[in-house]
Amino acid sequence: MTEQQLDKILVVDDDARLRSLLQRFLEEAGYAVKAVGDAEQMDRALSREIYSLMVLDLMLPGEDGLSICRRLREAENRMPIIMLTAKSEEDNKIQGLDVGADDYITKPFSTRELISRIKAVLRRASSTAADKAIEVEGLCLDPVSHRISADDEPGDMGPTEYRLLEFFMSHQERAYSRTQLLDQVWGANVYVEDRTIDVHIRRLRKALSPFGYDRFIQTVRGTGYRFSVKSAKAS
Repeated sequence: MTEQQLDKILVVDDDARLRSLLQRFLEEAGYAVKAVGDAEQMDRALSREIYSLMVLDLMLPGEDGLSICRRLREAENRMPIIMLTAKSEEDNKIQGLDVGADDYITKPFSTRELISRIKAVLRRASSTAADKAIEVEGLCLDPVSHRISADDEPGDMGPTEYRLLEFFMSHQERAYSRTQLLDQVWGANVYVEDRTIDVHIRRLRKALSPFGYDRFIQTVRGTGYRFSVKSAKAS
């Protein structure tokens, strides 16, 4: 029996002491944690790993938390974000929520409160993701019925290809390595060779090709694969 895959949390805060404390407490609560101090380090972390949730400080050197949150949402990054700040004014909370934050917690706070908020946001995100149909340019995936349709015509594919497409459609316009895809679709504790992903990519493309949507599944040289509508239109 494999172990349950840990939710990965990215903490972005310029206070080194608080970063260290948050990382320790969250790891003790059962999460995998990466802690960084600014937007540049955050961007590097996001380019290498897929995170379940971000704890984001509002006041950061360089690009602040509001700008970061707005940028991620404009890029259609749906990762849940909990805004963390020393400011308690109502307008700051409203600003954070308006740019796409999922929750807001004010310093000082208890670690129990933060962990409770994290659990609640992850539950909401999981529930929303599990029930909401995903539609891209006429290609529709329904997580409730586990059905695929293309231009209102039913599609057919295996369960692994379905999970792979569901992940791609939920994480568009970003390149993922074979290892990242295996971790997300198969699970980090399941041993599968990296090249297995190539077999399932070929099967996924074959299932989508009658409708012309195989062009969305693109090979990124030296990296892996991505689901891209923009690149498909441009090519």
